[in-house]
Amino acid sequence: MTDKKIVETKNAPEAVGPYSQAVFSNGFIFLSGQIGIDPKQGAIVEGGVEAQAVQVFKNIKNVLEKAGTDMSSIVKATVFLKDLTDFTNVNAIYAKNFSKPFPARSTVEVSNLPLNALIEIEVIAVV
Repeated sequence: MTDKKIVETKNAPEAVGPYSQAVFSNGFIFLSGQIGIDPKQGAIVEGGVEAQAVQVFKNIKNVLEKAGTDMSSIVKATVFLKDLTDFTNVNAIYAKNFSKPFPARSTVEVSNLPLNALIEIEVIAVV
């Protein structure tokens, strides 16, 4: 039987649908996609994709902290961008949040994201 523990924190936005912020199972933490919502304001931060990316990483860090770990435990990240021309700017912010060895990553352009966000990132981490 698979063990499954829900991870939730007030320091990251509440789910905008029927899902959990993160699920811990069999030594892995699966984080739902995070968009640039400031949990204190309950709204997407202003300032474009760069500001949203910074907030996304704050949210990811806060969920991981609640799970008892940090960014170094991430083994896979998936980045969803509304506009792939933002890749270079987002990549610079992404690089500031990781050190070697870097996690595996995919980046894709999508037609739309929840609440008209410009970026969403989901990650898988190990404990």
